Amino acid sequence: MINVMLADDEQLLREGVRLVLRHAEDIRVTAEAGDGAEAVRLACEHDVDVALVDIRMPGTDGLTAAEQLAERAPAVKVVMLTTFGEQEYITRALRAGAAGFLLKDSGPEELIHAVRAAAHGGAILSPRITKDLIATHLTAADSRNVKAQRLVDTLNDRERDVLVLIGVGASNAEAARLLFMGEGTVKTYVSRILAKLGCANRVQAAIIAHDAGLLPTA
Repeated sequence: MINVMLADDEQLLREGVRLVLRHAEDIRVTAEAGDGAEAVRLACEHDVDVALVDIRMPGTDGLTAAEQLAERAPAVKVVMLTTFGEQEYITRALRAGAAGFLLKDSGPEELIHAVRAAAHGGAILSPRITKDLIATHLTAADSRNVKAQRLVDTLNDRERDVLVLIGVGASNAEAARLLFMGEGTVKTYVSRILAKLGCANRVQAAIIAHDAGLLPTA
């Protein structure tokens, strides 16, 4: 069972998300918060696997909450809830260790998939914000490219192959099939790559792969 916390100052939105998640037999909402400070407190007090956190909340906002959760409850996977056009916040949240982003108007299936993916260590980036996310990161490309290349240079050839597949969103099972490995071996490689790159999750590793020029451009 995946335990979820909802953090949003809009009660109506929380109720809508809760109703959607009720349709998934493996997901249950165990806590709800109206601001970031309450979200951090509840995540530490309850058994929470995934936290769906609104970026903009009164008092302690979602970004600050994500940073505090990374320190106080690192096992909790944080998925930021956002509206289109808030890409300026994305970099900070990813650096804080957020598992990804989901638009508030995402459909039920996308929401349930995001919760499951986050719980199992996957990356969640809503397709509709991916283009703008990449554009945002390109604005300071030069310095990031140099840093990313230095990090990638610490990987061996096989680790780079796995990193490329992480960057294009392949699951461990898909990577195992494409690289003719066992899925357990891929998991070991992923853990090793995250450690070498200093990444908290696959999203951050994918950003480094992009910045280092490892991903296909088309």
